Amino acid sequence: MSTAMPSSAKISTAAALAPLLRDATEADLPAIQAIYAHHVLHGVASFEETPPSVDDLRGRLASVLSHGLPYMVAEVDGKIAGYCYATPYRPRVAYRHTIEDSIYMDDAFRGRGIGRLLLEALITRCETGPWRQMVAVIADGGSGGSLSLHRSLGFELTGTLKAVGFKHGRWLDTTLMQRTLGIGAAAPPSR
Repeated sequence: MSTAMPSSAKISTAAALAPLLRDATEADLPAIQAIYAHHVLHGVASFEETPPSVDDLRGRLASVLSHGLPYMVAEVDGKIAGYCYATPYRPRVAYRHTIEDSIYMDDAFRGRGIGRLLLEALITRCETGPWRQMVAVIADGGSGGSLSLHRSLGFELTGTLKAVGFKHGRWLDTTLMQRTLGIGAAAPPSR
């Protein structure tokens, strides 16, 4: 007697586990807050030391959206597995065509390629806008895999800022990476 799963069952099982990438909503903020709080308290991907509240994140979501930038989540079987967004790189007007990416994963979903799917989708969405450069600011030399993820998606190393953060009892570097969006600097912007 064979116990092999029919191919149609394999497909539907795989489809059920495939992440749904979608725009974040306020309803996602409690899950986003839980993921981010873990990184704030136990990691160095964020230089914050106190996790923001859901209300704080509501304001941050509104700020991202007010700039016309994407804020996305990956949902797996009804659970938020990770999220990403882009923000203006700096507030001065001359930086208006440069954005910074942020991506955070629930530890239970790390290593499944979901972070890559999120970052690919973020890049694709940002290339439809007026932005020409995307910057990644990666803490601690990208020891968590962020450096290799960004490199695999076309980001180039542009420099390292030494000992610019102090968290969990140690000094932290940040690695700067950059990726061209669309035509980049090949032509002046329209505005």
